[in-house]
Amino acid sequence: METFKRFCLECDKRIVGRADKKFCDDACRNNFNNKQNCVANKTMKSINYALRKNRRILLSLNPSGEAKITKQQLQKAGFDFKFMTHVFTSNSGDTYYFCYEQAYVPLENNYFALVVDQEYAS
Repeated sequence: METFKRFCLECDKRIVGRADKKFCDDACRNNFNNKQNCVANKTMKSINYALRKNRRILLSLNPSGEAKITKQQLQKAGFDFKFMTHVFTSNSGDTYYFCYEQAYVPLENNYFALVVDQEYAS
Protein backbone atom coordinates (compact mmCIF):
# COMPACT_ATOMS: atom_id res chain seq x y z
CA MET A 1 0.00 0.00 0.00
CA GLU A 2 1.40 3.34 -1.06
CA THR A 3 1.23 6.25 1.41
CA PHE A 4 1.35 9.89 0.42
CA LYS A 5 3.13 12.45 2.49
CA ARG A 6 0.90 15.39 3.22
CA PHE A 7 2.00 18.74 4.61
CA CYS A 8 0.17 21.45 6.56
CA LEU A 9 -1.04 24.28 4.32
CA GLU A 10 0.09 26.81 6.93
CA CYS A 11 3.42 25.66 8.39
CA ASP A 12 4.48 22.82 6.04
CA LYS A 13 4.82 20.28 8.87
CA ARG A 14 4.08 16.70 7.95
CA ILE A 15 0.44 15.78 8.63
CA VAL A 16 -0.46 12.54 10.35
CA GLY A 17 -4.05 11.39 10.57
CA ARG A 18 -7.10 11.41 8.36
CA ALA A 19 -6.62 11.36 4.59
CA ASP A 20 -8.53 14.64 4.11
CA LYS A 21 -6.72 16.55 6.86
CA LYS A 22 -5.17 19.82 5.62
CA PHE A 23 -3.64 21.32 8.77
CA CYS A 24 -1.50 19.93 11.56
CA ASP A 25 -3.55 21.60 14.32
CA ASP A 26 -6.29 24.15 15.05
CA ALA A 27 -3.84 27.04 15.39
CA CYS A 28 -2.55 26.52 11.84
CA ARG A 29 -6.10 26.17 10.50
CA ASN A 30 -7.11 29.44 12.21
CA ASN A 31 -4.00 31.30 11.02
CA PHE A 32 -4.53 30.11 7.45
CA ASN A 33 -8.20 31.15 7.40
CA ASN A 34 -7.48 34.51 9.06
CA LYS A 35 -4.93 35.29 6.35
CA GLN A 36 -7.42 34.31 3.64
CA ASN A 37 -10.12 36.60 5.08
CA CYS A 38 -7.86 39.48 6.09
CA VAL A 39 -8.74 41.89 3.25
CA ALA A 40 -12.48 41.31 3.51
CA ASN A 41 -12.35 41.63 7.29
CA LYS A 42 -10.44 44.91 7.11
CA THR A 43 -13.03 46.36 4.73
CA MET A 44 -15.93 45.21 6.89
CA LYS A 45 -14.29 46.51 10.07
CA SER A 46 -13.73 49.97 8.59
CA ILE A 47 -17.33 50.18 7.33
CA ASN A 48 -18.74 48.98 10.65
CA TYR A 49 -16.55 51.49 12.48
CA ALA A 50 -17.88 54.34 10.31
CA LEU A 51 -21.50 53.21 10.83
CA ARG A 52 -21.06 52.99 14.61
CA LYS A 53 -19.41 56.42 14.67
CA ASN A 54 -22.26 57.96 12.63
CA ARG A 55 -24.84 56.35 14.95
CA ARG A 56 -23.04 57.69 18.05
CA ILE A 57 -22.98 61.17 16.54
CA LEU A 58 -26.70 61.06 15.73
CA LEU A 59 -27.46 59.80 19.25
CA SER A 60 -25.41 62.56 20.86
CA LEU A 61 -27.00 65.31 18.76
CA ASN A 62 -30.52 63.93 19.22
CA PRO A 63 -31.02 63.06 22.92
CA SER A 64 -34.77 63.76 22.88
CA GLY A 65 -35.57 61.74 19.74
CA GLU A 66 -36.31 64.73 17.49
CA ALA A 67 -33.92 67.57 16.68
CA LYS A 68 -33.06 70.07 13.96
CA ILE A 69 -29.39 70.73 13.27
CA THR A 70 -27.16 72.10 10.55
CA LYS A 71 -25.01 70.14 8.14
CA GLN A 72 -22.02 71.98 9.61
CA GLN A 73 -22.80 70.59 13.09
CA LEU A 74 -22.85 67.04 11.71
CA GLN A 75 -19.60 67.56 9.82
CA LYS A 76 -17.91 69.17 12.81
CA ALA A 77 -18.82 66.12 14.90
CA GLY A 78 -17.16 63.89 12.27
CA PHE A 79 -20.29 62.53 10.59
CA ASP A 80 -19.59 60.80 7.26
CA PHE A 81 -22.55 61.06 4.87
CA LYS A 82 -21.28 58.15 2.74
CA PHE A 83 -22.13 55.58 5.41
CA MET A 84 -25.70 54.57 6.23
CA THR A 85 -27.55 51.31 6.80
CA HIS A 86 -30.63 52.00 4.67
CA VAL A 87 -32.81 54.64 3.02
CA PHE A 88 -36.56 55.09 3.36
CA THR A 89 -38.82 57.36 1.28
CA SER A 90 -42.10 58.29 2.95
CA ASN A 91 -45.46 58.66 1.20
CA SER A 92 -44.96 62.44 1.31
CA GLY A 93 -41.67 62.09 -0.59
CA ASP A 94 -39.29 62.76 2.31
CA THR A 95 -36.13 60.65 2.19
CA TYR A 96 -34.84 59.29 5.52
CA TYR A 97 -31.23 58.16 5.73
CA PHE A 98 -30.65 55.66 8.52
CA CYS A 99 -27.77 54.53 10.69
CA TYR A 100 -29.55 51.65 12.32
CA GLU A 101 -32.52 53.19 14.20
CA GLN A 102 -31.18 56.76 14.00
CA ALA A 103 -32.18 58.78 10.92
CA TYR A 104 -31.69 62.17 9.35
CA VAL A 105 -33.83 63.98 6.79
CA PRO A 106 -32.41 66.79 4.64
CA LEU A 107 -34.34 70.04 4.99
CA GLU A 108 -33.89 73.42 3.34
CA ASN A 109 -30.84 75.68 3.86
CA ASN A 110 -28.45 72.87 4.92
CA TYR A 111 -30.57 71.84 7.89
CA PHE A 112 -31.39 68.28 8.90
CA ALA A 113 -34.15 66.81 11.01
CA LEU A 114 -32.94 64.01 13.26
CA VAL A 115 -35.43 61.32 14.21
CA VAL A 116 -35.48 57.85 15.74
CA ASP A 117 -37.35 54.90 14.27
CA GLN A 118 -39.27 53.83 17.38
CA GLU A 119 -39.87 50.35 15.95
CA TYR A 120 -36.17 49.55 16.33
CA ALA A 121 -35.27 51.78 19.27
CA SER A 122 -34.67 49.90 22.51
